[in-house]
Amino acid sequence: MAQAKLRVIPCEYDEAKAFVLRHHRHHKPPCGHKFSLAVADDANEVRAVVMVGRPVARMNDDGMTLEVTRLASDGCPNACSCLYGAAWRATKALGYGRLITYILDDEPGVTLKASGWKCLGQRGGGQLELPEPSARG
Repeated sequence: MAQAKLRVIPCEYDEAKAFVLRHHRHHKPPCGHKFSLAVADDANEVRAVVMVGRPVARMNDDGMTLEVTRLASDGCPNACSCLYGAAWRATKALGYGRLITYILDDEPGVTLKASGWKCLGQRGGGQLELPEPSARG
């Protein structure tokens, strides 16, 4: 079976929220967002969404940091890493300097690591952040 060709598309809050309700393993959608993105396949079917908003932890809400508050997929290969990269590019384009997210203890974070994120420490789960923009090129 051929690998699905994915492309990043805009995604309205209500569409992202509905997708998260259907596909996220353990969380409901966040109450709001700064922006959401989706990836669609060749048949224009949405395969994953990412929701990015202000950091939940007030100590991270410095005006220059955003947080991936939800990412959900239907299991399509490479959809999550595609969205993590697109979320970072959009975050930079909006003028923010940092993008963070958290994972649970039992999640390995393979997609995040493959997308260039690094673990900054334990916070119940693990907080991951992209390296400084200059380090990513």
